[in-house]
Amino acid sequence: MRFLGNVLATIVGIFIFCMIFFFGIIIIGAIAGSGEDTVKIKENSVIELDLSKVSLDYAGKTNYKDFNYFEAHHDGVTDILNAIEAAKADDKIKGISILNNQSQLGLAQSKSVRDKLEEFKKSGKFVYAYANYYTQGEYYLNSVADQVYLNPVGEVDFKGLSSEILYMKDLQEKSGIKFEVIRHGKYKSAVEPFLAQEMSPENREQMTVLLNSVWGTIVSDIAKSRNLTVAQLDAIANTLGARTPELALANKLVDKVAYEDEYHNAIRTKLKVDKKEKYNIVSITDYAKTAATSVEDYSKDDIIAVIYAQGEIAGGEGDVNVIGEGSIKRSLEDARNDDDVKAIVLRVNSPGGSALTSELIWREIEITKKVKPVVVSMGNYAASGGYYISTNADRIFAEPNTITGSIGVFGMLPNMNQLGKNIGINAEQVKTHENASGYSIFEPIDENFKGYVLESIEKTYTTFLKRVADGRKMTTSQVDAIAQGRVWTGVDAHKLGLVDEIGGLEDAIKYAAKLGKTTSYRTENFPEYEKNFEDLLANFTGMAMFKTKEQLLKEQLGEEGFQMLEQIKRVKSRKGVQAMMPYEISIK
Repeated sequence: MRFLGNVLATIVGIFIFCMIFFFGIIIIGAIAGSGEDTVKIKENSVIELDLSKVSLDYAGKTNYKDFNYFEAHHDGVTDILNAIEAAKADDKIKGISILNNQSQLGLAQSKSVRDKLEEFKKSGKFVYAYANYYTQGEYYLNSVADQVYLNPVGEVDFKGLSSEILYMKDLQEKSGIKFEVIRHGKYKSAVEPFLAQEMSPENREQMTVLLNSVWGTIVSDIAKSRNLTVAQLDAIANTLGARTPELALANKLVDKVAYEDEYHNAIRTKLKVDKKEKYNIVSITDYAKTAATSVEDYSKDDIIAVIYAQGEIAGGEGDVNVIGEGSIKRSLEDARNDDDVKAIVLRVNSPGGSALTSELIWREIEITKKVKPVVVSMGNYAASGGYYISTNADRIFAEPNTITGSIGVFGMLPNMNQLGKNIGINAEQVKTHENASGYSIFEPIDENFKGYVLESIEKTYTTFLKRVADGRKMTTSQVDAIAQGRVWTGVDAHKLGLVDEIGGLEDAIKYAAKLGKTTSYRTENFPEYEKNFEDLLANFTGMAMFKTKEQLLKEQLGEEGFQMLEQIKRVKSRKGVQAMMPYEISIK
């Protein structure tokens, strides 16, 4: 037996050695090849604006401490904006082509890119757009082009905005699985679908106001680009007046109905290239890598630190998809202790999340702004917890269609008491003290326990109100009147005093520089996320055994199925009192 044991130990040892050696070779190769090669730009080139793989404001910088391996990406919206800015002065770039773009950008991100394309056109260079089919969101972005092309059998989906919310009160009663909801705020519609079978008047009111405000910004921009009135665009939306290429052309939503080869010939003509020759194309993400090394003037000592807080607020270290107090607090501390940093911009793109983590970040901003100015720039969302971490800034900027506010908190506890009865489960408890058992999913919620949870929620809401009142120079009564969990667009939030100015990230940076008393500066992006060996291995996706769980699930479920699963997981993982945006809005 000892002999067999020794043989087994030897085999296991050899296996472990081989695995360590194998992973070591992979990691060394990754480190050796981690530098991003910049693309050589040819004369007379056109940038192809493909945004299908761009979704985050900040693509991220990561330090894998175990191996001293540093990784930086340049495919965030900020990188795209920098690339378009750099292209304005690049003599090799003659124009931008938006070809069958399938953008996943949010409302504020789309407007930022659209505004930057508008600036690009003023340099005298062209922007052309072509699509076989335009979704409403894609058309909003593409409508900025000098020439908008549509396939002869395509269409433009232009019909206005709508929102659909599923209500599940009856489903809970039939299944025996329900959610015990404890909330403050009559507009906190994040939990309304679990309490009712139809939309409340308050929720219908806020959704109507919200959608009309968002639509107002969209059609205002399109009207300006297409030389149409808002009334004309509303009429087109009401009659589906772009459902065929002929209607889209007659109603001036597109300039030409043509095939893709004809579109490319038009660009060749613009570039004075023979129709038999290919013209030079560079993708926007490849060009962004070049711009990343040239857009900043590193001879300038003064720095404006831009700290990106994007994703749900969940605590811990965080990453490009999750706001954690670890990376945000470390970034704020590094920025305020760096003498070269003159001011800080916090770019918030979050529907909210953990109330505790929001308070921790709020406190770090409170400490930081006593040393250096802190300006907030709001992206697609800065709602609930996202607004919480913004409210004490020296100045708040929001895009017109930023979704913000949602000043309210809630708690949600799953309960399977009825399901247990239906399938024959009975939970019995033994305890030493009255409140020792806390909450059981198999027992009806105890009124004493419910009272303690409500007490915690009320306390959090009161603190939230005070944070907003102090930051915005308002009374708690004034804040409460516009709070109650209600959401607003940037335009409406500005009218209510929840934000100071309407503008994008560039506007916030310029204002921060003014507060920091500098006119010659460069920007530096944060956070730098800290990861370990296991996180590094998760990035190797060349073989199935190294694919992340997310990648494998996407392959099996598809994108929509995966997003539904992720939403369920997020609900299950939320702990403690939540200051959370009730829903996401996407233009389709």
